[in-house]
Amino acid sequence: MCKVVICLAAAAGLAASFVVSIGTATADPYKWCAVYGSFGATNCGFITIEQCRATVYGAGGSCVPNQFYIGPDRRPVKRARKPT
Repeated sequence: MCKVVICLAAAAGLAASFVVSIGTATADPYKWCAVYGSFGATNCGFITIEQCRATVYGAGGSCVPNQFYIGPDRRPVKRARKPT
């Protein structure tokens, strides 16, 4: 009986360590989302707007930028030139 309790406690501790060890969240790698008109569903799995438009073409809907996208398209800040 005592060994069963110890094994259950060890299993619970192991399961808790897996839950705690989950890494940080990552940003969505896809830039475009398809929003389907009559369903209200979204699909944010498109790299280009052309892919998104081809998907919603038959089903109806629209393409919108993914609000969770963080990618290389960010433009660097322009720095003022030093006078020479």
